[in-house]
Amino acid sequence: MTRVSLLLSASLACLCACNRTSSPAGAQHDSDGGPPLWRVYHDALAGAKYVDLTHTITPSIPVWPGFGHATFGPSVDPKTGRPYRWAKDGFEATRYVLATDQFGTQLDPPAHWSPDYPAIDELPPTFAVRPLVVISIVDQVAKAPGYHLSVEDIQRWEAVHGRIPEGSVVFVRSDWSKAWPDPALSDRRPFPGVSLAALRFLHEQRHILFHGHEPLDTDTTGTLEGEAWLLNNGYTQAEGVANLDQVPEAGALVAMGFPKFQGGLGGYARFIAICPPDWKYGVSVGQVPESPLPRASKPLHWDSTVGMRVR
Repeated sequence: MTRVSLLLSASLACLCACNRTSSPAGAQHDSDGGPPLWRVYHDALAGAKYVDLTHTITPSIPVWPGFGHATFGPSVDPKTGRPYRWAKDGFEATRYVLATDQFGTQLDPPAHWSPDYPAIDELPPTFAVRPLVVISIVDQVAKAPGYHLSVEDIQRWEAVHGRIPEGSVVFVRSDWSKAWPDPALSDRRPFPGVSLAALRFLHEQRHILFHGHEPLDTDTTGTLEGEAWLLNNGYTQAEGVANLDQVPEAGALVAMGFPKFQGGLGGYARFIAICPPDWKYGVSVGQVPESPLPRASKPLHWDSTVGMRVR
Protein backbone atom coordinates (compact mmCIF):
# COMPACT_ATOMS: atom_id res chain seq x y z
CA MET A 1 0.00 0.00 0.00
CA THR A 2 1.40 3.43 -0.95
CA ARG A 3 1.77 6.42 1.33
CA VAL A 4 -1.27 8.13 -0.19
CA SER A 5 -3.36 5.01 0.46
CA LEU A 6 -2.10 4.70 4.03
CA LEU A 7 -2.68 8.37 4.83
CA LEU A 8 -6.11 8.34 3.24
CA SER A 9 -7.08 5.17 5.12
CA ALA A 10 -5.92 6.66 8.42
CA SER A 11 -7.71 9.93 7.74
CA LEU A 12 -10.91 8.18 6.75
CA ALA A 13 -10.70 6.06 9.90
CA CYS A 14 -10.46 9.30 11.86
CA LEU A 15 -13.47 10.62 9.94
CA CYS A 16 -15.53 7.55 10.73
CA ALA A 17 -14.58 7.67 14.40
CA CYS A 18 -15.53 11.33 14.62
CA ASN A 19 -18.82 10.70 12.88
CA ARG A 20 -19.72 8.14 15.54
CA THR A 21 -19.63 10.79 18.25
CA SER A 22 -22.69 12.62 19.51
CA SER A 23 -21.53 16.03 18.28
CA PRO A 24 -23.37 17.68 15.36
CA ALA A 25 -21.70 16.86 12.03
CA GLY A 26 -20.75 20.47 11.43
CA ALA A 27 -19.03 20.72 14.80
CA GLN A 28 -16.82 17.61 14.59
CA HIS A 29 -13.07 18.26 14.63
CA ASP A 30 -9.98 16.07 14.73
CA SER A 31 -7.31 16.26 17.42
CA ASP A 32 -5.64 19.17 15.63
CA GLY A 33 -8.83 21.21 15.73
CA GLY A 34 -9.86 20.84 12.10
CA PRO A 35 -12.88 19.07 10.57
CA PRO A 36 -12.11 15.44 9.62
CA LEU A 37 -12.48 15.89 5.87
CA TRP A 38 -10.11 18.84 5.93
CA ARG A 39 -7.65 16.53 7.68
CA VAL A 40 -8.03 14.04 4.83
CA TYR A 41 -7.10 16.79 2.39
CA HIS A 42 -4.17 18.03 4.48
CA ASP A 43 -2.73 14.59 5.27
CA ALA A 44 -3.33 12.71 2.02
CA LEU A 45 -4.19 15.04 -0.85
CA ALA A 46 -2.36 18.36 -0.54
CA GLY A 47 1.04 16.73 -1.02
CA ALA A 48 -0.07 14.21 -3.64
CA LYS A 49 0.97 14.35 -7.30
CA TYR A 50 -1.78 15.20 -9.78
CA VAL A 51 -1.71 13.82 -13.35
CA ASP A 52 -4.23 14.84 -16.03
CA LEU A 53 -5.62 11.84 -17.92
CA THR A 54 -7.62 13.95 -20.36
CA HIS A 55 -7.23 14.91 -24.02
CA THR A 56 -7.79 18.53 -25.04
CA ILE A 57 -10.82 18.97 -27.31
CA THR A 58 -10.04 20.73 -30.60
CA PRO A 59 -11.83 20.80 -33.98
CA SER A 60 -9.41 18.23 -35.43
CA ILE A 61 -9.19 15.47 -32.80
CA PRO A 62 -10.05 11.89 -33.79
CA VAL A 63 -13.77 11.18 -33.87
CA TRP A 64 -15.94 8.46 -35.40
CA PRO A 65 -16.70 9.48 -39.02
CA GLY A 66 -20.40 8.92 -38.36
CA PHE A 67 -20.40 11.95 -36.06
CA GLY A 68 -18.06 14.42 -37.75
CA HIS A 69 -15.88 17.11 -36.21
CA ALA A 70 -16.70 20.06 -33.99
CA THR A 71 -16.34 23.66 -35.07
CA PHE A 72 -15.34 26.56 -32.84
CA GLY A 73 -16.09 30.23 -33.38
CA PRO A 74 -16.39 33.52 -31.51
CA SER A 75 -19.66 34.10 -29.66
CA VAL A 76 -21.66 36.90 -31.25
CA ASP A 77 -24.12 39.47 -30.00
CA PRO A 78 -27.51 38.10 -31.15
CA LYS A 79 -28.78 41.65 -31.68
CA THR A 80 -25.98 42.74 -34.02
CA GLY A 81 -24.35 39.51 -35.18
CA ARG A 82 -21.01 41.05 -34.19
CA PRO A 83 -18.42 38.95 -32.31
CA TYR A 84 -17.55 40.18 -28.83
CA ARG A 85 -14.01 41.60 -28.64
CA TRP A 86 -11.68 42.14 -25.71
CA ALA A 87 -10.73 45.58 -26.99
CA LYS A 88 -14.31 46.80 -27.47
CA ASP A 89 -16.41 44.78 -25.03
CA GLY A 90 -13.89 43.82 -22.34
CA PHE A 91 -14.43 40.09 -22.87
CA GLU A 92 -14.71 37.35 -25.46
CA ALA A 93 -16.51 34.01 -25.48
CA THR A 94 -16.57 30.96 -27.71
CA ARG A 95 -19.36 29.32 -29.67
CA TYR A 96 -18.97 25.55 -29.89
CA VAL A 97 -20.83 23.58 -32.52
CA LEU A 98 -20.48 20.04 -31.22
CA ALA A 99 -21.49 17.32 -33.65
CA THR A 100 -21.77 14.80 -30.80
CA ASP A 101 -21.35 14.32 -27.08
CA GLN A 102 -18.84 11.56 -27.87
CA PHE A 103 -15.72 13.71 -28.28
CA GLY A 104 -12.27 13.05 -26.85
CA THR A 105 -11.94 11.79 -23.30
CA GLN A 106 -15.48 10.88 -22.38
CA LEU A 107 -17.80 9.09 -20.01
CA ASP A 108 -20.49 6.91 -21.55
CA PRO A 109 -23.64 6.62 -19.41
CA PRO A 110 -25.75 3.53 -20.10
CA ALA A 111 -28.40 5.64 -21.83
CA HIS A 112 -25.93 5.98 -24.73
CA TRP A 113 -27.24 2.56 -25.81
CA SER A 114 -30.33 2.04 -23.68
CA PRO A 115 -33.02 4.68 -22.92
CA ASP A 116 -34.12 2.65 -19.90
CA TYR A 117 -30.97 3.59 -17.96
CA PRO A 118 -29.50 6.88 -16.63
CA ALA A 119 -28.23 9.67 -18.87
CA ILE A 120 -25.15 11.74 -18.04
CA ASP A 121 -27.08 14.14 -15.80
CA GLU A 122 -28.53 11.24 -13.83
CA LEU A 123 -25.22 9.73 -12.73
CA PRO A 124 -24.81 9.96 -8.94
CA PRO A 125 -22.34 12.43 -7.38
CA THR A 126 -20.63 9.50 -5.67
CA PHE A 127 -18.67 8.97 -8.90
CA ALA A 128 -16.46 11.92 -7.88
CA VAL A 129 -13.41 10.17 -6.31
CA ARG A 130 -12.48 6.49 -6.47
CA PRO A 131 -9.49 4.12 -6.11
CA LEU A 132 -7.71 3.82 -9.47
CA VAL A 133 -6.41 0.57 -10.92
CA VAL A 134 -4.27 0.66 -14.09
CA ILE A 135 -3.78 -2.64 -15.93
CA SER A 136 -1.22 -2.55 -18.72
CA ILE A 137 -1.51 -4.59 -21.93
CA VAL A 138 1.27 -2.61 -23.63
CA ASP A 139 3.53 -5.65 -24.14
CA GLN A 140 0.71 -7.71 -25.62
CA VAL A 141 -0.34 -4.88 -27.94
CA ALA A 142 3.24 -4.48 -29.17
CA LYS A 143 3.01 -8.04 -30.49
CA ALA A 144 -0.63 -7.91 -31.58
CA PRO A 145 -2.15 -4.42 -32.14
CA GLY A 146 -5.68 -5.79 -31.79
CA TYR A 147 -5.08 -7.46 -28.43
CA HIS A 148 -7.94 -7.27 -25.90
CA LEU A 149 -7.62 -7.34 -22.11
CA SER A 150 -8.32 -10.85 -20.79
CA VAL A 151 -9.33 -12.30 -17.44
CA GLU A 152 -5.83 -13.75 -17.19
CA ASP A 153 -4.35 -10.23 -17.49
CA ILE A 154 -6.50 -9.12 -14.57
CA GLN A 155 -5.47 -12.10 -12.49
CA ARG A 156 -1.80 -11.42 -13.19
CA TRP A 157 -2.29 -7.85 -11.98
CA GLU A 158 -3.92 -9.15 -8.80
CA ALA A 159 -1.09 -11.61 -8.20
CA VAL A 160 1.24 -8.60 -7.91
CA HIS A 161 -0.98 -5.92 -6.35
CA GLY A 162 -3.75 -7.78 -4.56
CA ARG A 163 -7.48 -7.97 -5.18
CA ILE A 164 -9.04 -5.11 -7.17
CA PRO A 165 -10.99 -2.93 -4.72
CA GLU A 166 -14.77 -3.00 -4.93
CA GLY A 167 -16.11 0.27 -6.33
CA SER A 168 -12.82 1.18 -7.99
CA VAL A 169 -12.20 2.51 -11.50
CA VAL A 170 -10.08 0.29 -13.75
CA PHE A 171 -8.26 1.93 -16.65
CA VAL A 172 -6.66 -0.27 -19.31
CA ARG A 173 -3.33 1.02 -20.54
CA SER A 174 -2.48 0.16 -24.16
CA ASP A 175 -0.52 3.30 -25.22
CA TRP A 176 -2.89 3.61 -28.21
CA SER A 177 -3.27 7.27 -27.30
CA LYS A 178 0.42 7.97 -27.92
CA ALA A 179 -0.56 8.81 -31.52
CA TRP A 180 -3.20 11.34 -30.40
CA PRO A 181 -4.34 13.79 -31.82
CA ASP A 182 -3.73 12.31 -35.28
CA PRO A 183 -7.25 12.33 -36.84
CA ALA A 184 -6.40 9.06 -38.62
CA LEU A 185 -6.60 7.26 -35.27
CA SER A 186 -10.38 7.09 -35.58
CA ASP A 187 -10.02 4.80 -38.62
CA ARG A 188 -6.98 2.79 -37.51
CA ARG A 189 -7.61 -0.95 -37.41
CA PRO A 190 -7.05 -3.08 -35.51
CA PHE A 191 -6.97 -1.32 -32.16
CA PRO A 192 -6.58 -2.68 -28.62
CA GLY A 193 -9.70 -3.37 -26.60
CA VAL A 194 -11.28 -5.10 -23.64
CA SER A 195 -12.84 -8.55 -23.96
CA LEU A 196 -16.38 -9.25 -22.86
CA ALA A 197 -15.09 -11.92 -20.49
CA ALA A 198 -12.82 -9.36 -18.80
CA LEU A 199 -15.66 -6.83 -18.50
CA ARG A 200 -17.96 -9.40 -16.92
CA PHE A 201 -15.24 -10.49 -14.51
CA LEU A 202 -14.53 -6.90 -13.43
CA HIS A 203 -18.19 -6.10 -12.84
CA GLU A 204 -19.64 -9.39 -11.67
CA GLN A 205 -16.67 -10.72 -9.68
CA ARG A 206 -14.87 -7.55 -8.56
CA HIS A 207 -17.84 -5.14 -8.57
CA ILE A 208 -15.93 -2.15 -9.94
CA LEU A 209 -17.61 1.19 -10.63
CA PHE A 210 -16.54 1.31 -14.28
CA HIS A 211 -13.61 0.66 -16.58
CA GLY A 212 -11.91 2.92 -19.12
CA HIS A 213 -9.76 2.47 -22.19
CA GLU A 214 -7.66 4.63 -24.52
CA PRO A 215 -9.36 3.95 -27.89
CA LEU A 216 -12.77 5.36 -28.82
CA ASP A 217 -14.47 1.95 -28.82
CA THR A 218 -14.49 -0.90 -26.31
CA ASP A 219 -13.71 -3.78 -28.64
CA THR A 220 -13.36 -4.75 -32.29
CA THR A 221 -16.19 -7.28 -32.55
CA GLY A 222 -18.76 -6.70 -35.27
CA THR A 223 -21.48 -5.97 -32.73
CA LEU A 224 -19.30 -4.15 -30.16
CA GLU A 225 -20.35 -6.92 -27.79
CA GLY A 226 -18.50 -5.52 -24.78
CA GLU A 227 -19.99 -2.05 -25.05
CA ALA A 228 -23.42 -3.53 -25.76
CA TRP A 229 -23.26 -5.71 -22.64
CA LEU A 230 -22.09 -2.87 -20.44
CA LEU A 231 -24.54 -0.18 -21.47
CA ASN A 232 -27.54 -2.47 -21.85
CA ASN A 233 -27.00 -3.67 -18.29
CA GLY A 234 -26.72 -0.32 -16.57
CA TYR A 235 -22.93 0.08 -16.47
CA THR A 236 -20.88 3.14 -17.37
CA GLN A 237 -17.51 3.28 -19.17
CA ALA A 238 -14.78 5.78 -19.98
CA GLU A 239 -13.22 6.15 -23.44
CA GLY A 240 -10.33 8.16 -24.85
CA VAL A 241 -8.35 8.13 -21.60
CA ALA A 242 -4.79 9.52 -21.83
CA ASN A 243 -1.42 9.49 -20.04
CA LEU A 244 -1.84 6.15 -18.33
CA ASP A 245 1.93 5.64 -18.64
CA GLN A 246 2.28 8.41 -16.03
CA VAL A 247 0.16 6.71 -13.35
CA PRO A 248 1.06 3.90 -10.91
CA GLU A 249 -0.67 0.58 -11.48
CA ALA A 250 -1.97 0.57 -7.90
CA GLY A 251 -2.33 3.01 -5.02
CA ALA A 252 -3.64 6.13 -6.80
CA LEU A 253 -7.07 7.72 -6.79
CA VAL A 254 -9.02 9.19 -9.69
CA ALA A 255 -11.10 12.35 -9.49
CA MET A 256 -13.58 12.97 -12.26
CA GLY A 257 -15.93 15.61 -13.57
CA PHE A 258 -18.24 15.96 -16.55
CA PRO A 259 -20.88 18.45 -17.78
CA LYS A 260 -24.46 17.89 -16.68
CA PHE A 261 -26.40 18.05 -19.94
CA GLN A 262 -30.02 17.02 -19.41
CA GLY A 263 -30.61 13.72 -21.16
CA GLY A 264 -27.00 13.66 -22.33
CA LEU A 265 -25.85 10.39 -23.86
CA GLY A 266 -22.15 11.10 -23.45
CA GLY A 267 -19.95 13.33 -21.37
CA TYR A 268 -16.81 15.29 -22.13
CA ALA A 269 -15.02 14.05 -19.02
CA ARG A 270 -12.02 15.30 -17.05
CA PHE A 271 -10.10 12.57 -15.22
CA ILE A 272 -7.30 13.49 -12.80
CA ALA A 273 -5.12 10.82 -11.18
CA ILE A 274 -4.08 11.58 -7.59
CA CYS A 275 -0.76 9.80 -7.07
CA PRO A 276 1.62 9.29 -4.13
CA PRO A 277 3.74 12.33 -3.11
CA ASP A 278 6.96 10.65 -4.23
CA TRP A 279 5.57 9.68 -7.65
CA LYS A 280 7.82 10.78 -10.53
CA TYR A 281 5.05 12.35 -12.61
CA GLY A 282 2.54 15.10 -11.94
CA VAL A 283 2.49 18.26 -9.84
CA SER A 284 1.56 18.97 -6.23
CA VAL A 285 -0.37 21.80 -4.64
CA GLY A 286 2.09 24.66 -4.22
CA GLN A 287 4.35 23.59 -7.09
CA VAL A 288 2.45 25.57 -9.72
CA PRO A 289 0.76 28.99 -9.52
CA GLU A 290 -2.96 28.66 -8.82
CA SER A 291 -4.42 31.84 -7.36
CA PRO A 292 -3.83 34.18 -8.94
CA LEU A 293 -2.94 32.34 -12.12
CA PRO A 294 0.10 33.70 -13.98
CA ARG A 295 -0.04 36.02 -16.93
CA ALA A 296 0.85 34.18 -20.16
CA SER A 297 3.84 35.20 -22.24
CA LYS A 298 1.59 35.50 -25.31
CA PRO A 299 -2.07 36.50 -25.45
CA LEU A 300 -4.77 34.26 -26.86
CA HIS A 301 -5.85 35.13 -30.38
CA TRP A 302 -8.19 33.69 -32.97
CA ASP A 303 -6.42 31.59 -35.61
CA SER A 304 -8.69 31.02 -38.59
CA THR A 305 -6.35 28.37 -40.04
CA VAL A 306 -7.03 25.99 -37.14
CA GLY A 307 -10.46 27.33 -36.20
CA MET A 308 -9.80 28.09 -32.54
CA ARG A 309 -7.96 30.43 -30.18
CA VAL A 310 -4.26 29.77 -29.69
CA ARG A 311 -1.32 31.54 -28.06
